Amino acid sequence: MIKIIIVDDHILFSQALRGLVDDFKDIEVIGQFKNGKELQEHCINCTVAPDIILMDVQMPIVNGIEATRWLKKKHPKIKVLALTMNDDETTILKMLRAGAKGYLLKDIHPSVLRKAIKRTHKKGYYYTEQVSDTLLHADEIKTKTFKKVELRPRELELLKYSAKEITYREIAVKMCLSPKTIDGYREKLFSKLEVKSRIGLVLYAVKEGLIDEEE
Repeated sequence: MIKIIIVDDHILFSQALRGLVDDFKDIEVIGQFKNGKELQEHCINCTVAPDIILMDVQMPIVNGIEATRWLKKKHPKIKVLALTMNDDETTILKMLRAGAKGYLLKDIHPSVLRKAIKRTHKKGYYYTEQVSDTLLHADEIKTKTFKKVELRPRELELLKYSAKEITYREIAVKMCLSPKTIDGYREKLFSKLEVKSRIGLVLYAVKEGLIDEEE
């Protein structure tokens, strides 16, 4: 049997997911937790370790990225599959860098979830077409030689905020600027750095040492 733990702060969804997974052949849920902290406390004392953890990303106290990073260091044999509503490319990259073996959206068909669990258990990973495209794009940027540019203070501030799990509208609030102004700064950064997406901004910042890769 493939042993599963579910970590999600939405109780109703978590209970429904447990019922679904328990109906899969050769797969059983051995635990449910509301956040990464509860999971960490369980893993410290558990006698039966899960094979795979279905991990939400946005949770209180200890989120999915932090919990996955912790598991990678403390329990590297446990595989993490992200299961979330967040399809932001930056978040996908952060979760995968933290150690997740796959990234699934909550609106997937049950058959896809079962396939992802089975393949992750057997091969060690499962990437959807969306995640594969994101990784391909990221690898292209990682090998790109960025030209040296001088960034203005506001551009640098936007660059650092872009690495966080917030929208451009939320960035505008934090910077006390209008969304339209933020759009203008973003387009200037795209042009200066010769990138086409937020992933490009984040990887440029990581590559140039402007933010920590695990920030």
